[in-house]
Order: sequence, then structure tokens, then C-alpha cells
Amino acid sequence: MVIKSILKQYFGYDSFRQNQEQVIQTVMDGGDCVVLMPTGGGKSLCYQIPAIALPGTAVVVSPLISLMKDQVETLRANGIEAEALNSSMDFTADTIVRRKCMDGTLKLLYISPEKLLSELPFLLKQIKVSLFAIDEAHCISQWGHDFRPEYTQLDVLKKEFPGVPVMALTATADKVTRQDIVKQLGLTDARFFISSFDRPNLSLSVKRGYTTKEKELFILNFVKARPLESGIIYCLSRKNTEKIDKFLKSKGISSVVYHAGLTAMERNQAQEQFKQDYVQVVCATIAFGMGIDKSNVRWVIHYNMPKSIESFYQEIGRAGRDGAPADTVLFYSLADIVQLSQFAKESGQQELNKDKLRQMQEYAESGVCRRRILLNYFGEQMDHDCDNCDVCDNPPRRFDGTRYIQMALSAIRRTGEAIRTATIVEILKGIPSPTVRRFGYDKLVTFGVCSELSTNDWQDYLLQMLQMGFVEIRYDQNNIVKITPSGEDVLFGRKSAQLCVIDRSTKEEPRKKKRLHLEIPSITIPGLPPTSGVEDAKLFEALRDLRRQCAEEEGFPPYIVFSDKVLHALATIKPTTLEAFGYVSGIGEHKKNKYGTRFVAVIRKYV
Repeated sequence: MVIKSILKQYFGYDSFRQNQEQVIQTVMDGGDCVVLMPTGGGKSLCYQIPAIALPGTAVVVSPLISLMKDQVETLRANGIEAEALNSSMDFTADTIVRRKCMDGTLKLLYISPEKLLSELPFLLKQIKVSLFAIDEAHCISQWGHDFRPEYTQLDVLKKEFPGVPVMALTATADKVTRQDIVKQLGLTDARFFISSFDRPNLSLSVKRGYTTKEKELFILNFVKARPLESGIIYCLSRKNTEKIDKFLKSKGISSVVYHAGLTAMERNQAQEQFKQDYVQVVCATIAFGMGIDKSNVRWVIHYNMPKSIESFYQEIGRAGRDGAPADTVLFYSLADIVQLSQFAKESGQQELNKDKLRQMQEYAESGVCRRRILLNYFGEQMDHDCDNCDVCDNPPRRFDGTRYIQMALSAIRRTGEAIRTATIVEILKGIPSPTVRRFGYDKLVTFGVCSELSTNDWQDYLLQMLQMGFVEIRYDQNNIVKITPSGEDVLFGRKSAQLCVIDRSTKEEPRKKKRLHLEIPSITIPGLPPTSGVEDAKLFEALRDLRRQCAEEEGFPPYIVFSDKVLHALATIKPTTLEAFGYVSGIGEHKKNKYGTRFVAVIRKYV
């Protein structure tokens, strides 16, 4: 079959992953489709293989210049003709790309939605388009409504090119987003292909109510325990990215900062340093990551809670793209919820975004397996616990917290339910702040009723009360706190309630379960027995050094030469001939001929 020979020749794989072959065949037959696959699940192959097989040029709509650059470099490294057309190019480069399109030598053209619309009457009408692929298609729904309206105009593709198949691809889209994608693209008869969202190689952990100092100490211990592993720290604000970057550098850890407030040159430089493995950590806002195909990111930390499960899943998906074990940690606090609720209120889709935030809160507060919650959100059920999240490893401990909850609810009721969380804590601890004195709250019987608890503990308990539905924050009334009917049941003694024991350990607890190991399949070479073995750690490091040399010679990031997964396979299988080298999964014909001799020479030294 043509598509299987392309898979082996250019990408070095013997078989397709879940749904890939069916998606490719649908497009080859001229059909439209919506493809949902997890990050690292092989979405790109779904349009790259038909692009190679079909006559003409595949047009790939991509949201970021950095993402286009990464994809183009990866394709060229595999011997495939690909280019990008975007606003960063000079006249000469622009002209060369257009000529390649016109003479039919270009198999894939990456383009932004804005550039696509402007070129629709010109370049795209003059070339043979084999297919349209809308990459990161969740942007159609999540960005199009708020600040990138060109995404809502992509239905023009079906109107202007009715016979050309359209494929929408994303790693994160709930049912509402999926339907919005179909509607915005004008796809009336599209097939849906939804692969498993499970990423079993990612460990999941949540840390609640940490102070700034506690977060910093945890991050420091976490990063120092992984001296050779690349990672990303996501923050809600630019200020926090710069603060954490400064803190890490003061402790001798190589890091860079990335946010929209930097110049384009500064952002590109930070991104390149991280991609090339010149720095270990990038401290970034959500502006960073979508354009990164870096397969050897080994961990992701969220300094603040994301706005939705889609965003969270997308961001943790940047770790462990090669299938090897990777860690994720989420910090969150009451302040995060207040800030994100304000963002949701000010957005173009207030109710939808408030609902997404509520579901993110439920994930963070969960007392059951976190992976099951994630999968259930995307419409996928798992009938067992994952044994690779903090809840599975260390189930939360609880105690009868009725007395503390009643104290807090009483303080709220006695003020006429007109105060915010900070004032509640001041009353309970007996702090005579200007607000407390001005309104006479220091005369209440609840003033100082439980001063022995710290401010942080009270904030944590108030957060738990919010999650359990005993109180609600009126974000449209200056964030004042109101008691719910469920809260009144506890306040008046009709019901009791439990609270979780607070844990702010700044060191990781030893995992009860062994971390997942990367499985290296044996290879079969005609005329020889199956080949496998035990990984040689020193050989892996030698191969990594050679990969870095090759990357520097060509100006590529190291992972574009070969992924960590391929290096692990080489260090395990240890092929000593060029033929055996070419049989290793992930090594296509082009890369075998280009790099094989040098890598085999290094392997022979160790064997």
C-alpha cells in the first residue's frame, strides 16, 4: 500500500497508530474529517502522508510562526519538500516559496489564517491544492471568538474549494468545541476520529494553597532533582515568569523567560535557547508552547491554575511527547480562582468560560484518580485507577472540620454577607485591619475566635468550603462571599462536614509505584534473529552528544535529528550495521542515509 511505504520511507515506522490509517484513507478518498489525538499521538502524519501521496500542495493552516518553522524543519530533515509563508519573510524568500508552489515541487505549505485569507484570490487560486489541514483547530473556537477573528472566516475554504478535502486537527476539544469547529469550518459531512486521550507516561500531581516561598522551594528541589531534564513553568502573569526566572538563576539553574511583553527577537531567542538545549527551564505565560515540537521536555509545572481543562491538558501535553516518563505539577489557590473568574466574566463567552473554570476547579480539588477525571471530561471512561497520580499514590486524609466551617460561616453571616475572603480571615484571626475597624467587625463575637490557625490555613479551608459548595463568591459584586443553602445546613448544625488535612511539603514524597519505563520493541532484520537488549546509559550520552553535533552543523534543534526515544532505542538495540540501523523505529530512509554511518560508528565503539 502506498501510504504504508511512505510511512516507512520518510518517517521510519512499520505500522500506524490508532485511527491514523483511517484518517489518511478518508482524506485520500476526498472526505472531510475532524481529528482529535493527544499531543504526541501522531496528528501531523494524518495530513503529511496524504500530502506526499496526492498530486499538488497541501495547505496547512497554523496559528504561530514558530510552529510552522518547527514543522518545516522536521519535514525537511526527513527529506520532504515543505515551506512556510508568513509575515516574517523578506521579498526574496517569499518569491522562492511562491515559485515552488507554482511549479508543483512543494508538498506542504504552512500558512497563518490571516495570510491564507489574503492569498485566497491570488496564490491559492493558481496552484493545485491537494488538501487543507487546520492544525491546532481548537483555536477556531477558543481564539476566534475573542481575539483572532480570522479563524471564524475559514468556512470560505469549502465555498471556494468545494472539491478539496478539509481536515481539522487538535489535541484538546470537548463536545462544545468540536461542534463549534465543524460549524465555523462549514463541514456538513465530516467524519470524527477521536483517539484515546490517555497519556499514561505523564504523572499528575496537584499542590493546593502554597505560599510564594513554599512554591519557590518546591520548584527548586524539583528542578535540582532533574539536572539534565528540560521543563516548562507556566504562569498567569508576566510578572511571575520574570520573578521565577530570576529566582532560578540566583540558584544556579539555567532558565529563560517568555511572554508577550518581550520583543519578537527576545521571544525567538528564548525559544531557540530552550529548543537547542542551551537552557534547562523556560518560565512562560501560555503564549509559549504551541509552537514547540520539542520531544524531550520531561516536566511541566503550572505555577497558577489554568482557565480550563483544555488549556491544562494542552500544556501538560508538551511533556513526554516521545512517550518516555514525564512529570506534571499544578499549584493553585483561592487567589487564582478569583483572578480567573474575573477573566471569564470579561470574556466574550462569559457563561461558557465560567463553566470551564468550574470543571478545572473540580479537577484540582478531586479526591479520586485525576486521570479518570481528565479522560471523563473528554468523553472517555477508564474503569480503573491510573496509579500514576498523587491521589492514587497518597489519597487525601480528612478530618471533621464542622467547627472550623461554622466559625467561618458565622463570621460571614454576622457581617451581612458583604465581605471578601481576606476580611473573613482577618475577623477569624482577630486582626484589626482598617476595614475591620471601619465597619465595626472587631466588635463581633467571631472576632479572633480562632487566631491559632495561620492565615494560609484559613485561606485553604475557605477554598475547600468554596469547592464543597458551602459558600459562593459573587464575582459581579466585588467578590463578596455568600452562604449557600448547603452552607446553612452546616452553620445551623443540620449537617457535619469534613476538611482535607493541609499538606504543603516542599519536597516530593517518594512514589509508591515505580515510574513507567520506555518500552523498546525488538527489531527483526531479514535473515537474523530478533535484536533487543539492555540500554547502555553511557552509549545514550555518547549518542546524545553526536546528535547535538549534527544539529549544530545543520542549525536544527537536536530533537529534529532524532528524538530521545530513538536514542534510547539505539542505546538498547545497539545496531552495528547500516541495515540494522535503518530497521530501528523512527528512522526513515533519508535519515538512515544521512546519519547512519556516524551513529553506527559510535555504537561500534561501545559494542
